[in-house]
Amino acid sequence: MGGPGDPPEGTPEGGPGGAEDEYRSVVFDESFVRAARLQESSAQERMADHAPAVRRRPPLRRGVSRQALILVLLIAVAFGTAIYMGVRHPYQTPAARQPVEPLRMTVIPLAPAGEVPGHTDPEYLYAHSPAAQFRVGAEGVPLPASRRTAHFSDSQVVSALTTAKDYIVRSALYPEVLTGREVRPVRVLLDTDQLDQFDESFAHPTADGRHAPTGWLVRFDPAAAELAGAKIRVQGTLQAAETDSSTLEVTADHTFVYALRPAGADDKAEVSLFTVRRELHFHFDRDDLRLHTAQLVVSYVQAGPLSCTEDSTNHLRPLLSGQTAKAGGPAGTDPYATGSATALCGSLATSAQPRV
Repeated sequence: MGGPGDPPEGTPEGGPGGAEDEYRSVVFDESFVRAARLQESSAQERMADHAPAVRRRPPLRRGVSRQALILVLLIAVAFGTAIYMGVRHPYQTPAARQPVEPLRMTVIPLAPAGEVPGHTDPEYLYAHSPAAQFRVGAEGVPLPASRRTAHFSDSQVVSALTTAKDYIVRSALYPEVLTGREVRPVRVLLDTDQLDQFDESFAHPTADGRHAPTGWLVRFDPAAAELAGAKIRVQGTLQAAETDSSTLEVTADHTFVYALRPAGADDKAEVSLFTVRRELHFHFDRDDLRLHTAQLVVSYVQAGPLSCTEDSTNHLRPLLSGQTAKAGGPAGTDPYATGSATALCGSLATSAQPRV
């Protein structure tokens, strides 16, 4: 006997749902119905004369989805950013780099008016000289307070000042450089475009204002003098300024005072003081700041006591305790010769010597 809801003759074909199971996989949801292009007329509409059984629905208007709008917006922003960064690229291309200037150098010997004073104690000489209040070694080359410029950041200005200080310390305070044994500590700090000029200066020293080793660094003739102590006295200043949008310039002005004795002499030999005043101008582009190198463009050196007749191109040959300058002026200058520098010499003031 069938249940109250079953057909009188039972479920067709003995299945729980009969033939309906064949169409259960076909689902006509609301979106499917709304998307149909044909729509059956209602019973009331079909009662009218000549009313069609179905009518064509107007096409469904589909708007642009929110996801599509966001995707288009993101693509537009990325494209605009790429164009902006391309126009305002913060780094210079190698083709835009300005040519590096060759170093222009001037070395002026200072001849004493009389006998060079000396003493067996270097500290006594320092205490009785204008260098009494100078600092010792690299402490005499302090970094100044710095600030950014129009086109260079604080860190870039500090990098330029630090490289300039390193060059000054290595070229005027390293014992191996002062005695002429090494030049590499100085060479590695130079811009690569100046290395040929540097190497030519030491291979073929010439008093032409371009190729004097004593314009690049301080070094004494090892056959004439040696350091009487490592406590070299130093005083001076460093200043940084922007020359244009791609160049920083650092100006250094320092005075170095060395205690010297005759080469090979014992510790009881008298010591004398030797003074070197150096004004150096450095240029830095962004490549130099990144590589920790410098372009040395101006070197102005005054050194004494020296004889005007001695050649100070390759080495400095100091006058030591008890010595006097040789008679005569600097080597003659030929105004008809091209490519040569004017020979210069000055007088060392008595006040620049220690009072003993």
